[in-house]
Amino acid sequence: VTYFLLQASMVNVRESKASERTVVVAGLPVATVFNAQLLATLVKIHFQDSKNEGGVVEDVIYPTRTKGVAYVTFKEKKVAENVIRKKNHCLVKKVVPTPLTVSHLSEEVFSSVKAILDLSVFRSQVILESLVMDLKRKIPTLCFSHLEPSGRISVQGSFLAIKRLKETLLLKASSLLEKNRNFISEGKEWNRESPRRSLQGSSISSESLRSSVSKTSGSGEMLVLDTDVFLYLKKKCGYYERALKKFHVLCQERVDGEITTICIKSAHAISHPNDETYVKKLIEKYSHILHFELRKETIILDGKENRKKRNIKLACEQLNSKYPQVLINSYKTHVDIIGSSSDVYLFKKEVMKLIRQKVR
Repeated sequence: VTYFLLQASMVNVRESKASERTVVVAGLPVATVFNAQLLATLVKIHFQDSKNEGGVVEDVIYPTRTKGVAYVTFKEKKVAENVIRKKNHCLVKKVVPTPLTVSHLSEEVFSSVKAILDLSVFRSQVILESLVMDLKRKIPTLCFSHLEPSGRISVQGSFLAIKRLKETLLLKASSLLEKNRNFISEGKEWNRESPRRSLQGSSISSESLRSSVSKTSGSGEMLVLDTDVFLYLKKKCGYYERALKKFHVLCQERVDGEITTICIKSAHAISHPNDETYVKKLIEKYSHILHFELRKETIILDGKENRKKRNIKLACEQLNSKYPQVLINSYKTHVDIIGSSSDVYLFKKEVMKLIRQKVR
């Protein structure tokens, strides 16, 4: 709840500058030998010590998928620079001091991230080939495969480039949604002025939006969220439901693959007219924070034997109560594990242990 006290400008700064305030720390003991939470705390203490040119640490991500590597984000960019400038870092432990290597967080650190996009959700709004060309121009460091007739396309690049791609698509979806919403509003006004005219050509784009808006009213606030963030917000954050009840609003939700559209409307006539807008801002703020804090691991089921699929799903169910802050989304072809970096890493590791496999 305290996250909602942050000013929007502060959230935006954090989003845009986080990479500049983050350092890569290598040389840490493997998490299977040492307690991961304790080690993360020791790392935080070390980099907050002024003797080590440190300062206020916002976050420590450890363990990570790379053994012995942690990511430390500082409150100020200059502290990250000072820490890197100090060449000798040594994590003091009871048994033996551990020398550390500290370097800039750069796109080269993440060099093998792959993603499969389903752009078919944009088909009624834009020419998909043009959309892909626009994405290539905006993010030239990404490698795109051939666009399939179904609208699917494979993308490969650095973690940060994939992250920018996701944000670009969300902004595109939000822009198209607002454009269609204005078009529908203008169309209704046009029909009132000239009843004999019809909005031919707008049926494809407007009909899909009308399905997510109450038939009894054309008002309401709409926003577009990343589906993973939305599902975590709804299923793991009790504030979402409490906010809806407190301000007497309803949310109509429509999931289209990676994108979820939400229409926020007053539950009854006595609601304050600004409640819809206020709840929208709350959801937007919290979803922005989650977008930068959550991590997702995917266990592929497609191509595996039915017995192995069942074992994976059963292992996830068994561990669910042990990791209450981890969201498990099970699909026919894969299982998504969403939560904090450390929780997701440890959860998947235990799943692989239960089914007698190793985490890659």
